[in-house]
Amino acid sequence: MRPERLALEWASAAEASLYVELITKFTNQMKELGPLGEAEGISREELKLKLSAAKSTVQSVKLRTRFAKLTLDVRDEGEHIPEVVEAKMAEKINEMIIGEIGKQEKKMAESAVQGAQ
Repeated sequence: MRPERLALEWASAAEASLYVELITKFTNQMKELGPLGEAEGISREELKLKLSAAKSTVQSVKLRTRFAKLTLDVRDEGEHIPEVVEAKMAEKINEMIIGEIGKQEKKMAESAVQGAQ
């Protein structure tokens, strides 16, 4: 998935105009990119696999544990630069999603073999 499809911004309840601005900007960005998968150049089947892997990853306790450890590491290292923190978070998420895609591909292959027998 293209990074432009994801956003994490902060707006407090007292910042309604900022919230509207962020949502409008993100919505316009999605309109420019078009349907999910199209801008990424991937098939519907591959998209389903990757989204399923991402969903499984974000629901896992393992991801929350990794982020908790990352929080401690960032605090201990004193590296509070947003770009550094973002890169470290992306690395953790990507590692887990890639692993989950591998698991799901293996399950699909095993199912195909069993279906062929």
